[in-house]
Amino acid sequence: MGKLVRATASNGDIRLFAAITTDIVEKARQIHNLSPTASAALGRLLTAGSIMGAMLKGEKDTLTLSMNGKGPAGNLVVVANSKGNVKGYITNPHVDLPLNEKGKLNVGAAIGKEGFLNVVKDMGLRDPYVGSVPIYTGEVGDDIAYYFTVSEQVPSAVALGVLVDTDISIKSAGGLVIQMMPGANELLADIITFRLQEIPPLSTLIAEGKTCEDILNLLFDDMDLKIHEEIDIAYECDCSRQRVEKALIALGKDELERLKEEEELMQVECHFCDRRYQFTREDIQALIDSIK
Repeated sequence: MGKLVRATASNGDIRLFAAITTDIVEKARQIHNLSPTASAALGRLLTAGSIMGAMLKGEKDTLTLSMNGKGPAGNLVVVANSKGNVKGYITNPHVDLPLNEKGKLNVGAAIGKEGFLNVVKDMGLRDPYVGSVPIYTGEVGDDIAYYFTVSEQVPSAVALGVLVDTDISIKSAGGLVIQMMPGANELLADIITFRLQEIPPLSTLIAEGKTCEDILNLLFDDMDLKIHEEIDIAYECDCSRQRVEKALIALGKDELERLKEEEELMQVECHFCDRRYQFTREDIQALIDSIK
């Protein structure tokens, strides 16, 4: 289980979300057998997705984030619900690059910058909301901040961190989103920027045992910090055989007839959890028979 905290500061002029996602990223690492670089890349996007999902208002609302900068990592996809639960995958889970000039995992080079960050919000309307911005750095946090500022016109600071241990397990992971509300004093942004530069990296603080509240207090304890909610978050895939059957039925009778003739035993794999569902020719025929 991870933790996510919603808070405000400076009499409500600043909206805050802090999350600790170590267990979430570790589960993703285990499911997809991720390399350290892939863990850092997908882990950052999973953390961002969890926080952005928790920003949704409707109970059944969902959010999909995707990044493909034409780097060796390929496509990264994360789906989150309004409870902050997430799932995700990366096309190349074994991408591994030399450390960057700062001695850090080179997430930016793995993702690349020749593509887009896409945000899709399904809020139960006829058409989902779709936002898209060019990938700014490929480091994920900067790209999410750029999306908030450009696409949603909400000036934001975003810190995302994943610390990989020597045995390639996830030692710590988490994120922080700081947003300025309309009418907020512009000097607040400068103060926040300075404070973020002065504190240790987020992943270091989490590895030291700091909680979401500890991190927020470190930054905002003198700015009327108010904690409004703390929720549990998790890596959660909601796939099922029934969902796969519905997807197959949507292919139509002709395609199912073709599959039945070509495949003695068909296997469908979930990208998000690697669960496999097998369908015999008899199973496929039953699906065909169910189509009116």
